[in-house]
Parts: sequence; C-alpha cells; structure tokens
Amino acid sequence: MAGKKKYTIHEIAKELNTTSSTVSRALQNNPRISARMRKAVQDLAALHNYQPDFRASSLAKGYGKTIGVLVPKIDRHFFSTVLSGIEEVAAANTYNVLVCQSFESFEKELDLVKNLMNGKVDGLIASISIETKQAPHFEHVVEKGLPLVFFDRVCESINASKVLIDDYAGACMAMEHLIKNGCRKIAHFAGPQHINVYRNRTRGFYDIMQKHNLEINKKLVFENVITRETGCQAMQRIIASKDLPDAIFSSGDYSALGAILCARESGIRIPDEIAFTGFANEPWDSFFDPPLTSVDQHAFEIGKQSAALLIQEIEDHQSTFVPRTITLNPELIIRKSSLKKIITLPVIQSEELNNGQ
Repeated sequence: MAGKKKYTIHEIAKELNTTSSTVSRALQNNPRISARMRKAVQDLAALHNYQPDFRASSLAKGYGKTIGVLVPKIDRHFFSTVLSGIEEVAAANTYNVLVCQSFESFEKELDLVKNLMNGKVDGLIASISIETKQAPHFEHVVEKGLPLVFFDRVCESINASKVLIDDYAGACMAMEHLIKNGCRKIAHFAGPQHINVYRNRTRGFYDIMQKHNLEINKKLVFENVITRETGCQAMQRIIASKDLPDAIFSSGDYSALGAILCARESGIRIPDEIAFTGFANEPWDSFFDPPLTSVDQHAFEIGKQSAALLIQEIEDHQSTFVPRTITLNPELIIRKSSLKKIITLPVIQSEELNNGQ
C-alpha cells in the first residue's frame, strides 16, 4: 500500500517538477520561494503525510538538528530542571534532544560519549559523573570537532564552553547567613573535592570561617557527604562525639536531610541547637520540618544558557568558535532551619495606628 511507503523530499520535487532544495525551503516557509510554490509543496507533503528527516534536511548545513545531553541522574530535580531549560531552547530552534544518564559511573559515561559521537548528535551538553577524574573521552570530543558545552560539574582542563553558577559565592552567602544568626562553631559536609562544584563550596566555607577569625575544627569537616545516608552517618559521628556544632553547612540538600532526620531522632532541636543550610534548593525544602535554608542554583537558566551556547557553536561551525564560560549568580533561600535568632517585631498600639492614619 502507498501509505506504507516513506514519502521523500525528492518525490515531492519530482511531482512538482522542481528541485529538492526548493522543496526544503518551501517546507520551512522560506520567503525566497513563491507563495504559490510553498502552498503546492506543503499541500503535497500533507497529502502524503510527509515527515521531515531532521538530519537529512539539514545535511547541506553539516548538522542534523539533534543535541545530546549527558547527565549523572535524571531523577535529581536539578538535572531534570536543567533539561527542561535545554528542551525549551532546543524546541524554539527546531532541535531534537537525546538524553543519556551515566548513573554516576565513569565507565558508563565513557560508553555513552563514544556512542553519542558515533554520528548520532551534532553537539553535546554534559555534566560529569561523580567518578570522573580524568577526561580523555571529552578531549576526544573536542579533537573531533564536535561542539561541546559542560554545565555544573565540568572538566576544567577541557577547552570547551561551560555554564555554571558561582558555587563559591553561594557557599559564602550561606556561611555569612549562619554567622549573622549567631553561629560560631560550624561543621561542613563536603562533597568529593575533585569535582569543581564541591571544591568551590568547601573553599567558601574555609574562607568565611577565616574571614571572621573562627576556629576550624577538622573533626567537623566531613568529606564525600552528599547523600541522605552519608549525611545521617556524619550526624551520628557528631552526636557520638558529644561535641555538637551550633550549625552545619552542607554542600547538598540530601546530606542535610539525612543529618536533620538523625538529629531529630536524638532529640536535638533545630535550629535552636543546630542550624542547617543546604545547597540545591530541592522542591521538598519548603515542606520539610523545619523548612531547609538552601542555595538556589537557577537550574532552568543553566539549561537555557547551555543550549543557546551549543546551538551557536553548531551553527557557527564554519567559523572559528571561541569557547565561553557563563557564570550565573546563586540565590540564598532563607527558611526556618537556619534562623537561630527569633526577631520579635515591636507591638504597635492602637493609638499609634490611629496617629499613623
């Protein structure tokens, strides 16, 4: 049956006694093609249920309108929100998005990058796995000339565009807030220090402690604490030491969550005895008890900026594209978990109200 045959752009051109390039432009509503020809092409395409092959339709330009996105885990709100930003920009520019997950595995990441380079995508947006310490696979991407943009967790040695938030500034904001609320003995849950985002958050912790001449107790700095389980384990060690800090700055919300749950089970009052700040501003932060103070990373904007940079590089492939680094400003979302000081507003007497009218 005719309906089972895939109708091509070449057959449309043959029926209308024109060229394939004219048909392609007409399908894109290019004003260079007469209105009469555009209507004829579009009507014939509709009649035969023609669906354009994005890779074939843009072959002459050297790219196929498909973006690869590599993330550690898509079930994390940060990464899924970044993906939403990428897809919004991609759709506006008629690009498809192919999403892959490394599941925090370096070996899985190697395989995925190899497969994505195998003619399937025209550019790659990536955030590296927690296990990634060297990046020969990404060096290969650059050597092959495939457009590449890193976001959040980046390979700093690779000459490629990067989209970040200022993790150092975010950490400084969280630390200044804790100190302003009377905290002096502050513990830190650090992430793996070979990953740029966690290293910069830890640097912010140390710098602000030193700025205020506060003692840094190395026993209260815990590395590789980024999950709910490791957060709980770190909190158990703190409780067992019988040397409680008055605040904990965590490099992630999940480790803060684990620690808070563990602390509550031990009867520790939050924030009165221990104040908490996290990093990521997960959706559940505002519903937790107490609601968690956290640093917002503007994930949607990171996704939009990453896609815009990549598309620019793809479409400027004939010229020399200079990699760029875009750094966004974070925002501290203050909630009850860090508010040790209760500010009581003065009571306004009824006569004062009347005088003010």
